[in-house]
Amino acid sequence: MTAETRTPGSTAPTDVLVDAEAEVLGSAAGTAARRALLAHPALLMVGIVLASLNMRAALASVAPLVGEISGAFGLSATASSLVTSVPVLFLGVGALVAPWLGRRFGAERVLFAALLLLGVGILARVLPSVYALYGGGILVGTAIALLNVLMPGLIKRDFPDRAAAMTSVYTGAMIAGATVAAAAAVPLEKALGGGWEGSLGFWSLLAALAALAWLPQVLIARGRTGHEVRAVPAAGARPVSVWRSPLAWQVTLFMGLQSLWSYVLIAWMPTIFTDHGMSRSTAGVVFAFNNLIQVAGAFVVPLLAGRMRSQRPLIVLVTTLVAVGYAGLMVAPVQGAWLWSAVLGVGQGGAVGLALTLIVLRAGDAATAARLSGMAQTVGYLLAAAGPLAAGALHQVTGSWTLPICVVLAVCATALGVGLLAARDRTV
Repeated sequence: MTAETRTPGSTAPTDVLVDAEAEVLGSAAGTAARRALLAHPALLMVGIVLASLNMRAALASVAPLVGEISGAFGLSATASSLVTSVPVLFLGVGALVAPWLGRRFGAERVLFAALLLLGVGILARVLPSVYALYGGGILVGTAIALLNVLMPGLIKRDFPDRAAAMTSVYTGAMIAGATVAAAAAVPLEKALGGGWEGSLGFWSLLAALAALAWLPQVLIARGRTGHEVRAVPAAGARPVSVWRSPLAWQVTLFMGLQSLWSYVLIAWMPTIFTDHGMSRSTAGVVFAFNNLIQVAGAFVVPLLAGRMRSQRPLIVLVTTLVAVGYAGLMVAPVQGAWLWSAVLGVGQGGAVGLALTLIVLRAGDAATAARLSGMAQTVGYLLAAAGPLAAGALHQVTGSWTLPICVVLAVCATALGVGLLAARDRTV
């Protein structure tokens, strides 16, 4: 991102780089480091895509294996829901500290550390202890939170003129990672000796690969301003209080509500199918198909959103598709499994892509985008964490998926209302 400033005695404005995390002007060494980083766009793209592949893979790989994990530890339905709810809860908790870490150490360093932490958390989950299972989930959720929160600010900073297009790239990669993880969960289990531990642990390799690819970003950006030298506030910059902005809260609530309906499906879609008589392997394939279809929505919707002054038609489209898909799961879950998975997939992918794009579009600059991203994902994921847990508890009490799905349909209606407000052509 650049800011216009004038040097004493001059009349012509000079472009200087502003650090999106620290909100300060760059030193000469820092500016040179930033320009060196942007001089290697292919390297930056590889790092972004590989990091994005990890944003859901460690979560989606659990859902097809929840039954076996529950059996191994003797977990109830509510306790089983914690296997997927705990990481989502810490997506919100981790988002609280992500903006501060970004300002203190720089986005590149924090993203690299998050990928290492993610690999450790994945491996911790496969240890023979229920405490390690949940503790690993805490590490996984925290690591993904750092990736989630810092990526929109980094996109806004490094690709200010192509923010919507780059958002479509990284959300598409994020969902592609979830698709592969969901589809491969059961085959990996069989290929690696029949245990769920090997299937879950495999995804630590993807995190390690992404960390390796991100390392050059850390080295190039080393010494960038605001982290080794005393910061100077950017000229004319006035921090925006996103927590006092109604528009920021509308974006945040839409983020949270669409996350809630998505994580209910991540946690329980295969179980809904198997509870109605579908085989576990088929349920895993249908779930993977749902994730695959999400890639289309996640890629196309942000591109459309970036070309529209108001994104209201897209809000109506994605919420309607999700509501129709959930209603189908309630009425004919097995008979229409492939259809409902496809409808839900387009709606889910479009919704998450739209939510992340709204963070970028509703923010006036990269610094505001970073703060809005932190707010939206802190509150949003804390709200979303209640989804899998509440759905599992309601299912345990009623013995049916009807009431949990009806609650999610009410969530869709609420998301439509706040989404229409968030989609207005305004900035925070």
